[in-house]
Amino acid sequence: MAERFEITDAMRAAIGKETAPWTYEVTTTSVRGFARGVGYTDPVYFDVEAARRAGYRHLPAPPTYLGTPVFIPGQSSDTFSTPAAGMPRLDHGLPGLLDGGVETEYRGDICAGDTLIVVSKLADLQTRASKALGTMLITTTETTYTNAATGAVVAVQRGQAIFY
Repeated sequence: MAERFEITDAMRAAIGKETAPWTYEVTTTSVRGFARGVGYTDPVYFDVEAARRAGYRHLPAPPTYLGTPVFIPGQSSDTFSTPAAGMPRLDHGLPGLLDGGVETEYRGDICAGDTLIVVSKLADLQTRASKALGTMLITTTETTYTNAATGAVVAVQRGQAIFY
């Protein structure tokens, strides 16, 4: 437990640094598999004609599904399939980690057949005191999903990690 912890200048310098762009694919198989896996039964996630009747170009990506990162051996993280270089490393020395949650702002439809270009950045660093955990470091990451064909941002996701 960290009694005192301060954000260093080196950590502040990482704010705003972006990852390399990475390709995510949205396929009919991935849309159907995700929808089935979380228990959705709406035909728009399984039947292309039902999706079109509902006003979609193709099968819509279910809520919280933003495509699958393309894995490239030697360039991708073996764990997440995203760029191996990833986010800037913060040498904070705090051993504990909690998921602080994720929120997704949808700005457009994401449908099967779409290719998304994804870029993440460290958006913010804060500290907060906890009686149980001591001083915590809260990191906020912002990830932007852009439709490769149209150039339109279709989603922005903000996630927090809590180190203690």
